[in-house]
Amino acid sequence: QVQLVESGGGSVQSGGSLRLSCVNSGYPYSGYCMGWFRQAGGKEPEGVAVIDPEGHVTYADSVQGRFSISQSNGQKTLYLQMDNLSPDDTAKYHCAAGTIRGSSCVARLMRVERTFMYWGQGTQVTVAS
Repeated sequence: QVQLVESGGGSVQSGGSLRLSCVNSGYPYSGYCMGWFRQAGGKEPEGVAVIDPEGHVTYADSVQGRFSISQSNGQKTLYLQMDNLSPDDTAKYHCAAGTIRGSSCVARLMRVERTFMYWGQGTQVTVAS
């Protein structure tokens, strides 16, 4: 059974920082992409950042230059460093793990195509102005 467990969310002031973590267990797809997406209340989910097995990263335009995705322990732990947060970043953030290889994995996670990924319950990030 695949489990993705996120932590590190919380409430911060605008301009602040948070670091999210995601630990996975039972994920059998070594060498596949992993990433983060977010969903604010009443809105569609938005892909935030994806990292492929070679370490290449892709970011949404809205977070480019402010967020940084990384991983450690092979692909056991995934991080999202979020700096210069704004109220527009308020959302529940979910860790995602792809089930297909290659560039298609990155594209599908950025589009939050749930058929091609596992995802966790999420951690809430709230940014006050």
